[in-house]
Amino acid sequence: MKKRVLFYMLAVFCLPMAAQNTKNHNFEVAKNLEVFNAIYKNLDLMYVDKLSADTVVGTAIEAMLSSLDPYTEYYSDAQSKDLKMMVTGKYAGVGALIRYSPKYKNVFIEEPYEHMPAAEAGLRKGDLVLAIDKESMEGKQTSYVSDKLRGDAGTSFVITVRRPSTGKVLKLRLTRRAIKLPSIPYYGLQNNGIGYINLNQFTENCAQDFRNAFIDLKQQGAKKLVIDLRNNGGGLESEAVDIVNLFVPKGVTVVSNRGKLPRLNHAYQTKNEPLDTLMPIVVLVNGNTASASEITSGALQDLDRAVVMGTKTFGKGLVQMTVDLPYHGNLKLTSQKYYIPSGRCIQAINYNRRRMGGDAQTPDSLLRVFHTRNGREVRDGGGIQPDVEVKPDTASNIQSYLMTVVDSTETVLDYVTHYRATHDKIAEPSAFELSDADYEAFKKHVLSSGFKYDGVSEKILAELKKTAVFEGYYDGAKAEFTALEQKLKHNVAKDLDYNRERIMQALAGDIVTMYYYQRGGVEYSLKHDKQMKAAETLLNNEDAYRKVLAPAKKRK
Repeated sequence: MKKRVLFYMLAVFCLPMAAQNTKNHNFEVAKNLEVFNAIYKNLDLMYVDKLSADTVVGTAIEAMLSSLDPYTEYYSDAQSKDLKMMVTGKYAGVGALIRYSPKYKNVFIEEPYEHMPAAEAGLRKGDLVLAIDKESMEGKQTSYVSDKLRGDAGTSFVITVRRPSTGKVLKLRLTRRAIKLPSIPYYGLQNNGIGYINLNQFTENCAQDFRNAFIDLKQQGAKKLVIDLRNNGGGLESEAVDIVNLFVPKGVTVVSNRGKLPRLNHAYQTKNEPLDTLMPIVVLVNGNTASASEITSGALQDLDRAVVMGTKTFGKGLVQMTVDLPYHGNLKLTSQKYYIPSGRCIQAINYNRRRMGGDAQTPDSLLRVFHTRNGREVRDGGGIQPDVEVKPDTASNIQSYLMTVVDSTETVLDYVTHYRATHDKIAEPSAFELSDADYEAFKKHVLSSGFKYDGVSEKILAELKKTAVFEGYYDGAKAEFTALEQKLKHNVAKDLDYNRERIMQALAGDIVTMYYYQRGGVEYSLKHDKQMKAAETLLNNEDAYRKVLAPAKKRK
């Protein structure tokens, strides 16, 4: 009886408290909006210079949203096309990736996409964009040129480009059309009946594309499957559910969304009969595997339907929704967290804790344990930990500068575009390799180009030397420092020789992409892919594969 009375008293007490908290919150909201309105009115009335409402208020909006998380964003009417492209993978344009060259001080074609207007018109990697119609594009930034290349489907324009490898100036007419970026740049049957599907984004209808690819692979004789989700940043949650549904029975809960508003909470279940519930599957992941990719890999892991291999994923367990705003704007906001079949949320960063000045990353020791369907231990709060960890080969310092860091000399760009200009055709991606003579030509080209890069070893040694001087140890170790300085002396030719194999492979990949586009680049890369080879080894060993997914032993 006393307990019942106490509970009643607490309930009665809590109701006014909750009402008071709501009242205080509403007051704070109204107060701050009123203050903001007053500040802007006074600025607009009395500020020494004329204000742009779009710029000033837009800056305020950006600052407000930046205090939350990186996924909550405002899209104005002018930016709505960017949001649509993000969700659907569709836009109207010519289908080419472009970037600015510091060497040529101009935007150039980085990569035309296969079967798209740019490629069909004959544009190649390296072509400098000089003009669009009669407007000069020389010296313009990437965003400006991109806006000019896009437009309404069916409209045409003349593009003027210069091909540095030949010096020729070309004028080509292109007609814009609806561009749908491929969600699956490549799939194919590998050795020993292993099918491979590279899925690079979760856009509209990608699950249907995946389904078609999988059926085709089975018809070709695939008995095992590798799903490559490395560097897949995610996309539509529903597409992830549909892909998981291809491999698990109807009626299984794949992911649950939970947030502040109960009416928005939703659990996604598989709705269709699967295509295959028995085929051995390996899912490849890495640190850039995020969002919908983590739903797919995490659900297949929790349901013990696939072995996840690679390195730990990004850890984005947040769900975004879009809200229509006045004047055709949109707000993409984080509304929920998602939970995969084991019940865990894999969100790695607590943005609320970061705003409070605390450690936003949950320590491994505080991660909670959950269990897969077979009872295997998995953890929350830190992305998807692979069942089998396989680290990729890391690029050397010189390779990173040549292939990934923007090089002011554009050494690699000039070499590969010259190669394309002097070779009408090359072997198929699976068979192509650069010769030793090709690499010697590349090496000669690099040494004559003025290419430079920072020697990490030299930098670290210089810092150590400073520290040794500060602490008074340098004089006693001067001879050793001098010897090390000689051994670690920066030498481009030596570094090119030492890292010959890896650089040759990277160069060959770039060259193959120019002839065979994205699909060719992916197909070529598989020949030297350490993680792919590990996946094939596991799939070819039935006992080892089953052992990874075996039910956890019961504790005594």
